Amino acid sequence: MQVGIPEVTSAHFAGSVLLLVVNQKVYIYDYEASSWSASTGIKHPVSHISGDNCCYSEHPFCLEISNSIFAYVHGDQISQANIYFSKSWGYRFQKYAHEGQAELVGSLGGIFYFHSLSQVGLLLIDQGRAKFWYLDHPLNYSFGLPFDYNGTLDILITPGQKGILIFWFEKSLLISKNAGQLVNPVRVREGRRTLHSIFEANITIYNVAANENELAVLTQESNLYYGSLGILTSFLIKFAHQNIWSQEAALMFTNPGMLEILTPLPDSVFPAFDFQKCPVNIQAILMDPQLQVDVCKVEILQGDFDNKMYIIDMNSELELTALMIPRPGTSPVPLATVSNPHSLGLQAIIYEDGYTYEGNTKYRLNISLRQQHLWGRTDPNFTSSIKRPTISTITVDIANKEISCVDLKPLTALISVGCDLTKKIIIQNEISACYKGFLDPVALQDNYSYVIEKEAYDPNFRGQPATKDLVVHYPYEKLGCPLLVYYNTPWKPVMELWREGKFQEIVEAEFVLLEVNGLFTYTYSLTAGTALCISQPQNWTTILENAGDKGPFAWDRENYVSCHDPNSDAPLKWPKARYQILGGPTANKVVFDQRNGIYVFFISVVDPYYSYCWLETTFSVYVYGALPRISIPLEITIIVLMLAILLSVWLAYMIPTLLRTEKGHGFKGFWVSLCKRCRKSCACFQSRR
Repeated sequence: MQVGIPEVTSAHFAGSVLLLVVNQKVYIYDYEASSWSASTGIKHPVSHISGDNCCYSEHPFCLEISNSIFAYVHGDQISQANIYFSKSWGYRFQKYAHEGQAELVGSLGGIFYFHSLSQVGLLLIDQGRAKFWYLDHPLNYSFGLPFDYNGTLDILITPGQKGILIFWFEKSLLISKNAGQLVNPVRVREGRRTLHSIFEANITIYNVAANENELAVLTQESNLYYGSLGILTSFLIKFAHQNIWSQEAALMFTNPGMLEILTPLPDSVFPAFDFQKCPVNIQAILMDPQLQVDVCKVEILQGDFDNKMYIIDMNSELELTALMIPRPGTSPVPLATVSNPHSLGLQAIIYEDGYTYEGNTKYRLNISLRQQHLWGRTDPNFTSSIKRPTISTITVDIANKEISCVDLKPLTALISVGCDLTKKIIIQNEISACYKGFLDPVALQDNYSYVIEKEAYDPNFRGQPATKDLVVHYPYEKLGCPLLVYYNTPWKPVMELWREGKFQEIVEAEFVLLEVNGLFTYTYSLTAGTALCISQPQNWTTILENAGDKGPFAWDRENYVSCHDPNSDAPLKWPKARYQILGGPTANKVVFDQRNGIYVFFISVVDPYYSYCWLETTFSVYVYGALPRISIPLEITIIVLMLAILLSVWLAYMIPTLLRTEKGHGFKGFWVSLCKRCRKSCACFQSRR
């Protein structure tokens, strides 16, 4: 771990680890375990790392945000830049390259994962101007608006996933509230007078700190500036001059409205550092009348959704409510915004909702959220791909909120437009093999096993007979008693969708089946032609050929292509091929061969427009009613058939010949006499009735 004289050029907290770029290599310090380690996978020198953190909840999706780390060299030509990406807190990196990067002109100012926009953005610098290039639809067709780039700007991603970026250098301070699409300068206001730029105010910035809603700037002139990161506000005010600056001083927000100025104090004996802490109560300072700060116009802004995380799955909606109580005689305007309008759409309605005991009017804001696609109000080139999970934040704030509203922080929630992990599918099992007495549940629980004949299964799932029989242990704890199915009746499983332990609906989406032990003694009732496919449908054979390391059960919502999709480029070459997709617009069903026994099926919902989740499970079926096939050797069958043909030819010749002889005439007369007697007996019987 020794690096000679260390030079730290970048640092980032990711979960419980601190990442440091030391002498162009990435090192990891786990401050919970007090251990150091070096990152792997980086083959070139790097100077900077970037990442983000999510603090809304312990939900896995939120925690995964801190896993994503980029490493790169600031200032490299972007067309030849070596960029690395990690999904493991920086422990393991791999080379990151994107189509179109080689054609870009300029140097690399940074690469960032903007989770608030579900986009990766590269900052391009060329001739004193900079702009962001985004990698995913729909922003990959254009750049962000260019802005002046002076010096080497540090870029701070504020917490909260709201898309707020702070760009700063000694003589420059810029802000973006939509992940770099628009970048504007931050101005300094003195009292109620005209706003000035950082350069015009003759400020030399030394350190910058920000939380979800506030911004603080420490200057080398020993001044402290403060600003609010409201929806429509982006300016700073200067606090009274104090001797607070030093060469090692740093800023940190500990709570909303509470700032600390930290200065490390070296110890001449011990290698550790103490810190001199200078606490700053922002709200108390803003009460100074010399600052000429307006009084906050809102008394209460609250909502149960604040600082929480919600999930909107495919075709789902979310309703949120906020309450605002303004000061008497004021008319503040609440605004609801989303950080990712390409994915999440909203509709807000505000109305009066009674009065407080003091007579103030209460206003209620009802917000409806769902996927932007479902509102039907945007152009398809504006919306992100409906198949791709995304995230966004919803923020409720006051337009042009006064800087004195320190304690009135905006209401923010994280919205995951993706998989609801509480969802699962269950196969209906109303009539089981145990209920009808075909199987004994006690025997199934007692280490039950059964044999699959070698002619009926293929361990490679290719439909070819195996070389030996297979003994299968039945996992009763997982599968329970098998569903009972009659072999000669086309069958389709009925899937139920459950969420948080409650039944939701019967799943009508498209799904696929595969017998987990390789049994292939079943087929499908429809062909590609009778299923009205306009392109060649997928099947398990084509899926397994491209599965790679995914294993045999690789057919899912990500690789499924509907044969009814007019945009599919696979022509319908084999209309008689069996159609292996169930559910959806077709009446396809499973048809079993003449074989009794247990089938264990893997089932997966492949319709990409039903849910973002990988809805899949395993269940068992007991097929009954098939008579055992009589197995006769082929040689014996041919011999018997030939003898039957010869006997038929011989009888066709001999019977007419024998009828011409005397015995033949007597035999013929006997049968004629017998027929006459039968007729008389029948006539006599009818007359008696």
